[in-house]
Amino acid sequence: QVQLVESGGGLVQVGGSLRLSCAASTRPSTSDSVGWFRQTPGKEREFVAAIRWSGGGTYYADSVRYRFTVSKDMAKNTVYLQMNRLKPEDTALYYCARATGAITSTIRNIDKYSHWGQGTQVTDSS
Repeated sequence: QVQLVESGGGLVQVGGSLRLSCAASTRPSTSDSVGWFRQTPGKEREFVAAIRWSGGGTYYADSVRYRFTVSKDMAKNTVYLQMNRLKPEDTALYYCARATGAITSTIRNIDKYSHWGQGTQVTDSS
């Protein structure tokens, strides 16, 4: 059973930085992608960023492009989300999940993902 565990959330001031981690219990396959999503109360879960396990292609939501960076450490089976210049609207519960065989046109689609983690909370402390 694949398990994903997020960590690294916390309180952060506007303009600050935070790095989230997503550790997988088993090594993703070469056709897998790992995505980050976020959700606030009363709203749908939305795509934030994704990375292909093989090849390293990265994808971002327009709202976080040039502020957030998704990366991976294949030796640790871990994907990271470096968040810089945080804004109040970045406050959310952040989840990671795994998708298999997603193509570029579908990699942002939530229904392509499974094996969700429990989430890690990021909160504006201002």
